[in-house]
This record gives sequence, C-alpha cells and structure tokens, in this order.
Amino acid sequence: MSVHSPTSDIYVALGPRRYRVDRTWAQLPPDFRHAGVSQVAVDSQDRVYVFQRGDPPVVVFDPTGAFVGGWGTGRIADAHGIFITVHDEVILVDRDGHRILAFDVAGRELWSIGDPTRPQLQAPFNHPADVAVDAANGHLYVADGYANSVVHCFDADHRLIRSWGRPGAGPGEFTTPHGIWIDGNGRVLVCDRENDRVQVFDAEGQFLSEWRDLYHPMDLFIEPSGVVFVTDQIPRLTMYSPEGVLIGRCKPVPIGGHGVWGDSRGNLYLAEVAPIDRVTKLVRLE
Repeated sequence: MSVHSPTSDIYVALGPRRYRVDRTWAQLPPDFRHAGVSQVAVDSQDRVYVFQRGDPPVVVFDPTGAFVGGWGTGRIADAHGIFITVHDEVILVDRDGHRILAFDVAGRELWSIGDPTRPQLQAPFNHPADVAVDAANGHLYVADGYANSVVHCFDADHRLIRSWGRPGAGPGEFTTPHGIWIDGNGRVLVCDRENDRVQVFDAEGQFLSEWRDLYHPMDLFIEPSGVVFVTDQIPRLTMYSPEGVLIGRCKPVPIGGHGVWGDSRGNLYLAEVAPIDRVTKLVRLE
C-alpha cells in the first residue's frame, strides 16, 4: 500500500511532540460530501465544527468523529473563518457577505455585525477573513483582510472601539490579514499572509514584533499553555513558544491547512481546502 494512501499510518513531530495523521476520522453519512472546506473549530465538549462553502455551511462531529448534524442553510454567502468562544458561541465570518454572525451550538442565530449590501472601505467590513475573541473581556477582533487591510476591535456589546492597519509591508501594515488570535496576555497575533509573517500587537493595536520564516501563513491556534501553531503554504505546520521561538515543524497535509484548531486532549485539526475538502486530525501520542 502506498504511504500516500489516506489509510496508511503517517506520523509527524513538532519538537518533542509526536502525532499520528488521521485523514479519515470524520464519519460522514453515505450520501454526504464536504464542499469547500474553509475552517474548523472545537467547542468546550470537544465537538468539531467544520465551516464549508457547501450546504449546510456548518457540519458538526462528536469527539469520536461521529456525525452530529449541520446547520446554517441560507445564512452564509461565503464561508471563511470560524471561532468558538469559551461560552460556546459559534462565530462565523461570511467573507463575501461582509458580516460576522454568532450562533449557539444548536445553530440558533444570536447576533450579527455588518450589512451585506453595504461593504465598507473602513468599518465595519469589506470581505473579512477571520475573527477571534479575547476570553478575558469579550472583545472581538476581526481580520478584515481581502478588500481592507485592517484589524477591527469591538467591545463585548459589539460596538466598534478601534481599527488599525493599512496596505503595505511595514510594521502595522498588512497585505491580506488572514488569521487572527488573542493570547492569554491580550496580545493580538495576525497572519499577514502575503507579507509572509505573523505580526504581534498589544490590545491597543501597537506593534510589538513580527515572526518571519513563513510562506503565506494562513491561520493560527494558541493552546492554553501559550504555545502557538501556525499553518502556511509550504505546506507545513509550525510550533512556536509564546515568545515566537521555533519549537518544531512538520508537513502533515499535502496542500496546507487553511485553518487549524486544537482540542482539550492536545489533538490538532487542519482544514484542507479544495480540491481535497476535508479536515485532517493530528492525534497526539506524546
């Protein structure tokens, strides 16, 4: 059997950690196929939410990989980013709909920001890419990355506080801010995709540092320990210390993870876009 077969056992390492690559963990119904997989997220019960450009846009699996169901039909024009808060609000980025929408885990809509008929050159959105929430204060950050080159910050009541960024390659400038995450110290980390870097800001939007030696970084996930995982288009997955020190790298997927998220057991999930359209699980072994 070829080692490239999805049923073969493939192992990868990130520094001292070792993972088994599982491309078939998700147990899809016989008549179901993923379509345009964009992102993945995990809730407090380790249920896995796949955000896709098909119907339904949100597909849910339990921790064993069993299919739970799907929802969101008719609500999303163009699935892109997804984030699940510590309170299990599922926040979706509708890229071509110029909106951020929040749902409960059952798919009931809670709130939204943005007007799909009025894309803006500044706030709120013009083809946004990703969203993240600061667990400490509920502030919501949006990487408004496809027609804008801006990060927006909203308070817990969804009122715009500030925006920063402009087109360019200097500190605080962006060319496609594509992925975003808030760490435990309130720092804002942004995948500045076409500038081949992750930029790090404080909560006020002041530039702190940048992490390079990346090629078109697409997404990042920060686990509770502060360790940072970044996917890029080499394709590879890179593991950093909270200070940006390289810990390890691997190539777990053939094209690249458009999204990455981890569960409470230390497993990682990588969303692979078309033509593959699947979520690969990295099962942590040690």
